[in-house]
Amino acid sequence: MNVSLREVHDSDLPVFFRQLNDPESCHMAAFIPEDPADRDRFDAHWTKLRVSPGVDVRTVLADGDVVGNAAVYGEPGEREVTYWIDRAYWGRGLATAALRELLALIPERPLYARAAADNAGSLRVLEKCGFRESARERGYAAARAAEIDEVVLVLHGG
Repeated sequence: MNVSLREVHDSDLPVFFRQLNDPESCHMAAFIPEDPADRDRFDAHWTKLRVSPGVDVRTVLADGDVVGNAAVYGEPGEREVTYWIDRAYWGRGLATAALRELLALIPERPLYARAAADNAGSLRVLEKCGFRESARERGYAAARAAEIDEVVLVLHGG
């Protein structure tokens, strides 16, 4: 599949909302909004993301179809990557391809990432893109209604 990134369009938001409300995807991502079904909060969040100068958010396309999103956000020196790929496309290398493309667009380093410690797929994607574990923390995961282990990873320049 041909994976590409583009600016987020209004028509992408219903797809992102549907993806955010997939129970299996939420469980795997773990760190989600307290109530992912709250459409007003979702819309407010995406409105803010799309106009924030410190956020670079993109729609992920596979053969022209919207399959997720990827972003870099945060303060300089502490910026993090995040991505979400529709569960129907897991295991096909789309997250890795999308993250590589995002990293090519955002040359600043270091960049950080976080993943639930039991999210082997996401950890594998991050490692394939050059991220290395730098710490482990515990945090509240709304999707699991519990504190869980989280891996913090870093990508250095060079």
